[in-house]
Amino acid sequence: MPSRKFADGEVVRGRWPGSSLYYEVEILSHDSNSQLYNVKYKDGTELELKESDIKPLTSFRQRKSGSTSSSPSRRRGSRSRSRSRSPGRLPKGSRRSASASYQADLKEARKEAKKDMLEVKLTPLVLVRVFGSPPASHSEKFHLSQESSYIPTQYSLRARREEIKLKEVDLKEETVVTKRPALLRTSEVTATQSKDLEFGGVPGAFLIMLGLPAFLFLLLLMCKQKEPSLLNFPPPLPALGDLWETRVFGVYLLWFLLQALFHLLPIGKVRLSCFFWNVELYYVYHHFLQFALAAVVFAMGLSVYLYARALKAPQDELSPASSGNAIYDFFIGRELNPRIGTFDLKYFCELRPGLIGWVVINLVMLLAEMKEQNRAAPSLAMILVNSFQLLYVVDALWNEEALLTTMDIIHDGFGFMLAFGDLVWVPFIYSFQAFYLVSHPNELSWPMASLIIALKLCGFVIFRCANSQKNAFRKNPTDPRLAHLKTIHTSTGKNLLVSGWWGFVRHPNYLGDLIMALAWSLPCGFNHILPYFYVIYFTILLVHREARDEHHCRKKYGLAWEKYCQRVPYRIFPYIY
Repeated sequence: MPSRKFADGEVVRGRWPGSSLYYEVEILSHDSNSQLYNVKYKDGTELELKESDIKPLTSFRQRKSGSTSSSPSRRRGSRSRSRSRSPGRLPKGSRRSASASYQADLKEARKEAKKDMLEVKLTPLVLVRVFGSPPASHSEKFHLSQESSYIPTQYSLRARREEIKLKEVDLKEETVVTKRPALLRTSEVTATQSKDLEFGGVPGAFLIMLGLPAFLFLLLLMCKQKEPSLLNFPPPLPALGDLWETRVFGVYLLWFLLQALFHLLPIGKVRLSCFFWNVELYYVYHHFLQFALAAVVFAMGLSVYLYARALKAPQDELSPASSGNAIYDFFIGRELNPRIGTFDLKYFCELRPGLIGWVVINLVMLLAEMKEQNRAAPSLAMILVNSFQLLYVVDALWNEEALLTTMDIIHDGFGFMLAFGDLVWVPFIYSFQAFYLVSHPNELSWPMASLIIALKLCGFVIFRCANSQKNAFRKNPTDPRLAHLKTIHTSTGKNLLVSGWWGFVRHPNYLGDLIMALAWSLPCGFNHILPYFYVIYFTILLVHREARDEHHCRKKYGLAWEKYCQRVPYRIFPYIY
């Protein structure tokens, strides 16, 4: 593995992408895989540069402070004073002739011209920053002007015999920047940035897309067994004809379109409706596997459509997570927020069909339990599962604007990962406890139920208070109600909370989420590990998501994030992790 030349924290000179100009930068980190350095300019801009674009300070010939000025007015003033002296006014004893004065002026002009040649002139450049952008605009513009604090000190790496030739190149570059600024937007910066492929890169994304649907059906089939056991894995597979029914797919499609209609109609903040066309909800339970397959087929078709339309999307509408690889971009999403007119597909799918479908499926399982077990009323365990998860969904819909600041919206594109997760994984896996209780009842005592309710409320308070504090701070950091909170200022102009819930652990909302997930599973008892699959999966998911957050925040905030980590050492679990 090649050794790195520059150390973290070292101050060097970095070439600005698309030009031959070097500016003072600080080395933040080094990627051993891509061999790129993450550097930060004095104005706070962070880029990734090749080692060949970085030079130590000793490689530059710094101009003396007394010769930095090359103002045309000063030069004209200097020459005008020399011309105002006639030979008759020369001091006595001086033998300087008019010719000598002319030669001196000429020499001085040549000297000034050479100084001009060594000057660093930066034409104002407008860049679109596509990573870490605010949710309202998805883009943040940086303006690097001639008045920047690091411009007055000028350097040159040019050999004397190449100065004239390189001056002509610089003039051409400056002309292009002046005449066609639109061409110097994101492309120059993003071309030098390597894409950190997550989820195991292309092979990992490919295996996830193949494995998730298969794993979903194996879990559902195991749950339907009378005596589920890991020793009987894999469960008997049904015939293909038992998995597909066109009518079921039509019902699912109608559900999706109905939710889209409710989303478009201006009839209030929360729109939960249920229509019964003389069809028992028990039908959904009886055809549950077929509905799951219909959802998988629809999510796959939607993913194909999203990738195909993203091939024609403008550069500034692509996701920061996209890589240019067809398989990976199909998985992670190539376009950031695809829209049909004003209809935002990603925002709609994140909240509507999956979350509301989760509630409907839970209700289906409650009715199915009563019918399968000949009960006059649902069990206490089923009531707790339905109530806990209904509260979670209603809270998500009521606070739906908080979604705009999540990684799903501002970083990940809309592809297979989110389409499958929103439309398949959420409704059919998050309802797994209710599905389990239909075939495997568990009689819950009231003392145990009281402890589970207390655990659920504890997790919900942590989750809701932490998210509310974060959202209120993002909306208005100067809110007097938040004046008691301590912050760390960052080079991006934003502040990091280091007190309140966000001074307890770095992700208190994740902690509350995991406590609630455990409370959802406990009503199912301890006869089998299947009901606790959600807790295990969700723990892995949030730990991985926290690692992604950590990577992006460290890259975005630099030293400020290091200070935050020192102040708040625990990520999710206090004194554990």
